[in-house]
Amino acid sequence: MPGMTDPERVVEMEGITKQFPGVLANDHVDFAAFRGRVHALVGENGAGKTTLMSILYGLTRPDEGTIRVRGRAVSFSSARDAIACGIGMVHQHFMLVPSYTVAENIILGQEPTRRRLFLDMQTARERVRELSDRYGLAVDPDARIRDLSVGTRQRVEILKLLYRGLDILILDEPTAVLTPQETQGLFTTVRALAEDGRTIIFITHKLPEVLAVSDQVTVLRRGRVVGNVRTTDVTMKDLATMMVGREISLTVDRTPAAPRGEVLALRGVTAIDNRGVSALKGVTLEVRAGEIVTIAGVEGNGQTELAEVIAGLRPLASGQILIDGHDASRLPPRKRRELGLGFIPEDRMKTGLALEASVEENFIIGRHHSEPFSRRGRLNFRRIREHALELIRDYDVRTPGAQVPAKTLSGGNLQKAVVAREFSRGAKLYVVAQPTRGVDIGSLEFIHRRIVEMRERGAGILLISTDLDEVFSLSDRILVMYGGEITGEFRPDATSREEIGLYMTGTKRMNMRRSTTGVA
Repeated sequence: MPGMTDPERVVEMEGITKQFPGVLANDHVDFAAFRGRVHALVGENGAGKTTLMSILYGLTRPDEGTIRVRGRAVSFSSARDAIACGIGMVHQHFMLVPSYTVAENIILGQEPTRRRLFLDMQTARERVRELSDRYGLAVDPDARIRDLSVGTRQRVEILKLLYRGLDILILDEPTAVLTPQETQGLFTTVRALAEDGRTIIFITHKLPEVLAVSDQVTVLRRGRVVGNVRTTDVTMKDLATMMVGREISLTVDRTPAAPRGEVLALRGVTAIDNRGVSALKGVTLEVRAGEIVTIAGVEGNGQTELAEVIAGLRPLASGQILIDGHDASRLPPRKRRELGLGFIPEDRMKTGLALEASVEENFIIGRHHSEPFSRRGRLNFRRIREHALELIRDYDVRTPGAQVPAKTLSGGNLQKAVVAREFSRGAKLYVVAQPTRGVDIGSLEFIHRRIVEMRERGAGILLISTDLDEVFSLSDRILVMYGGEITGEFRPDATSREEIGLYMTGTKRMNMRRSTTGVA
């Protein structure tokens, strides 16, 4: 691979230790990155990746250890110190001003002036265009950020770092919301940057990406380095085992779907988002018992509003919602649950759980008013405790106890708690939104198995996901959403990620007037 013979160590971190109250985030970590290479940093949630890179970028100070950049010992007190040393970071959540142009965003804080009096936008635009052309980023300096796709916005973030002359670039989960085409475009850019002599540190939990783009891989587990290998020397299974400490199945075993009666039907559903803008535009779809129908799409194309409308958390502007044959269009959430709806929301912190309440209290939300958990208005605390302990065991929810506040659990365990509560209800229909967002590979494997288990027990599942690996792994049918509409329908074994990507970006769409049970 280009750059593999270049021996120059640009970043050296030795014996890095960082402890927070009750957590040893980094335990004497050694990490090195080389000029002209792409270095992947992987590990489960809580493994210490973010802490290590926050230390390198000056956002966190280590308790112990040394950092050298280009052979010189450094100590950063802020991100500004790191930037001055040539280190930049593209965060998961972009830091751009939507109403500004590309050029205006890129020069913020480093505005070029003519004779120290006037802003020289012409020079700025020319420099941005030059960098964009040089690395094939295809970004118009005069375009407004609000008008750009997610993938283009990410390229703007990379341009910001290049404009400042930075040559050590940290990319934190850079493909989280990209289509397959945008991901391939990013990989092309990353390789071009490495071949130009820059050092790229690529944080990701998607193992196929590690193999596709990196030269070297460092694996962290529980704050320690457990692997530091050349990418060409390992497989995905090797990396997964290093990350988790046990053998992981990267595929979901399941029998072919045997769909039965309809458990969800949407007919011409429209809804308005929080800005008063149309979010759903005549959505028609159906889900049958014993099948997983997945909504794929770039985030922000109506998926959130779709889940909320079905769950009764957002009013329906027009159209009809049928749950197990009953008109639920105007019913409150509790009545929809009584019809057989289970709901796993995308935001477990705000919508999925009551963080101040105990774990056992969260397990009975929505069922607290009925037997066996209450009778004649009195809670049955013994049964509540037994139920909680059963779910903690069956769903591997790692918690000090059933009575601790939910907020004390890690992100992955919070998600497993939501999954446990909903799947233990034995509902006929589940709306499952972004079920593995932000969870580590061990929890992902567990949640995927549970989703398939619910389908095999006869439930109908509407899965909403922006992760195409998840979409292709779990789906019996795939529906693509773009601009608040269903623009395509596919069987996963009869299409490709690239084809789905074209529909996700609105490049292609099919005539959806026919029955939604048909297939492209």
